[in-house]
Amino acid sequence: MSVVRALLAVSLCMAAAALGACSEKEERTGSGRGAPLSVMLDFYVNPDHAGLVVAERRGYFEEAGLEVDLRVPSDPSAPLKQVAAGRADLAISYEPEVLTARSEGLPVKAVAAIVDEPLTSLIWLPESGIVDPVDLSGKTVATAGIPYQDDYLDTILDAAGVPAASVDRVNVGYGLLPALLGGEADAILGGFRNIEGVQLTERGDDPTVLPVDRVGVPTYDELVLVASDETIEERPDELALFISALAKGTELAIDNPDLAIRSILAAGDGLDPSLTAAEVEATLPLLEAPENAPFGWMNPNEWANFAAWMKAQGLIDDLPSVEESITSEFLPPAPEPR
Repeated sequence: MSVVRALLAVSLCMAAAALGACSEKEERTGSGRGAPLSVMLDFYVNPDHAGLVVAERRGYFEEAGLEVDLRVPSDPSAPLKQVAAGRADLAISYEPEVLTARSEGLPVKAVAAIVDEPLTSLIWLPESGIVDPVDLSGKTVATAGIPYQDDYLDTILDAAGVPAASVDRVNVGYGLLPALLGGEADAILGGFRNIEGVQLTERGDDPTVLPVDRVGVPTYDELVLVASDETIEERPDELALFISALAKGTELAIDNPDLAIRSILAAGDGLDPSLTAAEVEATLPLLEAPENAPFGWMNPNEWANFAAWMKAQGLIDDLPSVEESITSEFLPPAPEPR
């Protein structure tokens, strides 16, 4: 999770109300009611949700015979638990969270990837004197204290040959950007490349932004759509219809960035138009499916490798199988080879 976003957590309820108002926007078509499907977002409305918001505003879910209720959580850690408890049909979550939940016996499974590569990044500014992760020795790195992100840092340091003891860590909770900009830390680990990285760039701070899979951490799917085992068994047709409509909305967002920007600004609350435009432009390429793969594709080998890394780090006690953790049965057909 991009923890700096939690600085705006006070806007969650207002953002939820704004999502409800989307049904009244002029860009949405259709007025019929279909099968209800509740979808819990991972956080407040932001560019990562461009495909969802465009699909909602353009009526693609209604056209698929679904009455989709997009919900903003009051607690960013709640969506996956809400799905496991049957209080939401779908949720946006993160591969590490899914694997942790599955290891702990929660009956949840990823059914589609929304962003199929890491967004979580190691970030520093020129005045830090850091050029490469090897330069982290003797520096202070701010983290939010999320267990698996601390292990990201351990892995990055190990790959760079930097003793972990030579790096000071400060847990700043949700204050990653203030810690970096205020000089409390030389680098931060936990911001998203398309959010905090863009914010710093737009400020003119010239950040170095390195997604964690480029500095030693195994690649993984940052954002995934999650359903419970019960929903997968009992509502397969609706899941397939939802993901197909989401694919359609995502494709339209990618092809029409101005529409995506307008949709996010309309659905969100208190978003800065200029900054949001820059974040959307940085995000849309990350929403594309891998070449010749269906929308939502999750690479089984990458999931197996990442799960093994989590087990080796002691983040999970039991190693869930790929079959327990993901399913691709609801994805739309892959495009014709180019």
